[in-house]
Amino acid sequence: MALTLAEHWVWDFWFAQDGDDVHLFFLHAPRSLGDHDLRHWEARIGHAVSTDLHSWDLLPPVLPEPPRAASADDRAMWTGSVVRNHDDTWWLFYTGLSHRDGGPAVQRIIAATSSDLLVWNREPVLVEADPRWYETWSPGMTDEHWRDPWVFWDRDSSHWHMFVTARSNAGPSDARGVIGHAQSPDLRSWEVLPPVSAPGEFRQMEVPQLVHLGGRWRVLFSAQSYDHSALRLDRTHAQGGTHVLIGETKLGPYRLDGDLFLVGDPRGRLYAGRMLNHAGTWSYFAWEQFDDAGRFVGRITDPMPVRMSPDGDVAVEVSSTAPDEENSADHPGG
Repeated sequence: MALTLAEHWVWDFWFAQDGDDVHLFFLHAPRSLGDHDLRHWEARIGHAVSTDLHSWDLLPPVLPEPPRAASADDRAMWTGSVVRNHDDTWWLFYTGLSHRDGGPAVQRIIAATSSDLLVWNREPVLVEADPRWYETWSPGMTDEHWRDPWVFWDRDSSHWHMFVTARSNAGPSDARGVIGHAQSPDLRSWEVLPPVSAPGEFRQMEVPQLVHLGGRWRVLFSAQSYDHSALRLDRTHAQGGTHVLIGETKLGPYRLDGDLFLVGDPRGRLYAGRMLNHAGTWSYFAWEQFDDAGRFVGRITDPMPVRMSPDGDVAVEVSSTAPDEENSADHPGG
């Protein structure tokens, strides 16, 4: 049963596993806005839990109290990830947008902590784009790109690492999309590093996720059909959906795994895909952006099977959820 909310659009999402429970965190905004493009400026983080990946119980939203005026997330909260620290504290890293920056002009990575995945407290953590490597906002620009943090522990370096949607500070404007990188010894103090992928293919590379699958390190990312660079369109056609980078080591460098998207089509019906290994089985999820008639949907799919060939190639058995099989609720709080 796909996760859909009767009164809210649902889109980008991420998981945290605690024993048999799978916690789903997702962006949501009221359908009463009318225009689905307006949802970005009203986005907050919802929360649900499941043991079978099909039936989801809605929980209270994350950080429901109004943020402080002029705080880094007083305008909107965008995509993030959740990790458990070595002392069993849960850390939520997410993207903050502030009214003081005029909306999306400046994007920052901020954090909150919890002992139980239910009650969250904001932390004084701020990770911003470094102009040595990344495009940062300046007058005349619409926005900068420094969002969608994917945080993970690396035993070899004894550091936490963060992959980020970012843009290189040089090159054609339609080809600057990269996966940014930062590291931390303690999840509080962060050092921004050069990107782990090269620019040239996309305007932006959204919602990265690192997985080890088929014997290789892979970074899932998503792009819309209009995010392809002119250089890329000289050799292939535009798709919207989820693509994959591959690397020989956990920290890269990463390169495209061919031109074909993992899950994609010209319209970009399924977007911002995530992999989840639950009970020893890999599944793929995405949020449904458009239906077959091109209408905006805004719901999260059922799990889809992930298949691996003997030589390590990965494929997804794409399915859709019928409208009468939805898991519906009145509001994100249950």
